[in-house]
Amino acid sequence: QVQLLESGGGLVQAGESLRLSCAASGRTGDSYAMGWFRQAPGKDREFVAAVHWYSGNTEYADSVKGRFTISRDKAKNMVYLLMNSLNPEDTAIYYCAADPDVNGAFHSWGQGTQVTVSS
Repeated sequence: QVQLLESGGGLVQAGESLRLSCAASGRTGDSYAMGWFRQAPGKDREFVAAVHWYSGNTEYADSVKGRFTISRDKAKNMVYLLMNSLNPEDTAIYYCAADPDVNGAFHSWGQGTQVTVSS
């Protein structure tokens, strides 16, 4: 299993940027992809972005496409989420995820980091 630790959340104003970081440890070689999810108050957790660990291919939710960029540093076992043009609807707890199964469901999760965007 992979252990994940997020950092970089905070309070920003609409239009500003944040970069989230996720440090992975443990059996990272077994995880072919890593992702970011978020959960806003009163809502279900939703997919934000994912990156294939070996190819670097990425996937994004429509709501963040063009504004967010996911990247990984294989040498450091780090995954990043650069978030530009933030708006209040992006306010949520952001979770790093790893260990996807063949159906794409992730099985390892970090503790989350709060992102709050004020208008």
